[in-house]
Amino acid sequence: MLCAACDGDLPQVGAACPVCANPSPGGQRCGSCLKRVPQFDASRALFEYRHPVREMVLALKHGQGFALANWFCEKALPLDDLQPDLVVAMPLHPRRLAERGFNPIMLVARELSRRKGWRLDMQGVVRDSDTPHQAGQGLKQRLRNVRGAFRCTTRLDGMHVLLMDDVMTSGATLNELARTVKIAGAAKVTNLVLARAVMSMHGR
Repeated sequence: MLCAACDGDLPQVGAACPVCANPSPGGQRCGSCLKRVPQFDASRALFEYRHPVREMVLALKHGQGFALANWFCEKALPLDDLQPDLVVAMPLHPRRLAERGFNPIMLVARELSRRKGWRLDMQGVVRDSDTPHQAGQGLKQRLRNVRGAFRCTTRLDGMHVLLMDDVMTSGATLNELARTVKIAGAAKVTNLVLARAVMSMHGR
């Protein structure tokens, strides 16, 4: 999809906090995660959310580049150290799913799980609340917006669950999803996102 030169110019993730994937000197746990421990245990991002990855993610979300799902999958294939027991793609509320017609991150999760031999959960975690868009809101409001948004319909006792989403900004939505799967018994939760929006002052 991209020539070697363009591929090499993509915004790579440098030294980052192992918990939230925000830039952190020496790859150490950042101050925000030390102060407010997230519900998830680790996070990995394929890229930083900057040009041209930003435009590629938006094209995938708006159905303008389904081939991008396979491209992002290819970029995630080398992550052999993850080894989850179960993969959960960030669920959409039924209303949004009906409007959009597809869940973009599910496209990536399905292909990645197939090629890695991972078990993908398709229906066990549902989104009950059609939460408002989080852009422009502070962390506290973001956390309030998504509180109780998800429901797990199956037990996940002792499992390492990999949560997949397109973009991680404050991490509030992933944090609530992680809380939900841990209530269902998950022992470890790792986030895998296509892109990480760099936050100078960030939370979960």
